[in-house]
Amino acid sequence: MNLRLKRTPGLYVVGFMASGKSTIGRHLAEALGWSFFDTDIEIENAEKTSIASIFDTRGEAEFRRIESQIIGQHVRWIERGRPAVLALGGGAFAEPANQDLLLANGIVIWLNCPFEVVQRRVKLADHRPLARDAEKFAALYHARREAYVLADLHVAIESDDPDVAVCTILKHPLLK
Repeated sequence: MNLRLKRTPGLYVVGFMASGKSTIGRHLAEALGWSFFDTDIEIENAEKTSIASIFDTRGEAEFRRIESQIIGQHVRWIERGRPAVLALGGGAFAEPANQDLLLANGIVIWLNCPFEVVQRRVKLADHRPLARDAEKFAALYHARREAYVLADLHVAIESDDPDVAVCTILKHPLLK
């Protein structure tokens, strides 16, 4: 197994909203027999409110602060030998401090999902505050790709079947 994973057994799933991070992350954790955590769910549980409500009442900067705190907490647990797959919110890996922390403490996996697929999936949900304006949504998608390319492992999302992506991840040499 990869030396980084032996030292810090964490897999961090990043990518744009609706790329499949939570679903694929959960399937990946099950395949490995590891714990699974979704930072958005962790934030909502800790704050006892929705992500949309945090954005609306406290702003994106406060949301990002809370998000970074939750990520740091999970990395510390992983450092103590608690293997886990962590699905991050779409903007988490765009924060340089989060990038540094995650890249130094496990393997970062980017789910590279085509924009058309993301658009289709987001139309099915109305709880995403950053998807409310179509033009800004498209610009955000393209801007965040600059951060995502820094991930250790890039997985092209070419199917809605999460097990296709999981199989690709598990076969990657970084996980051997």
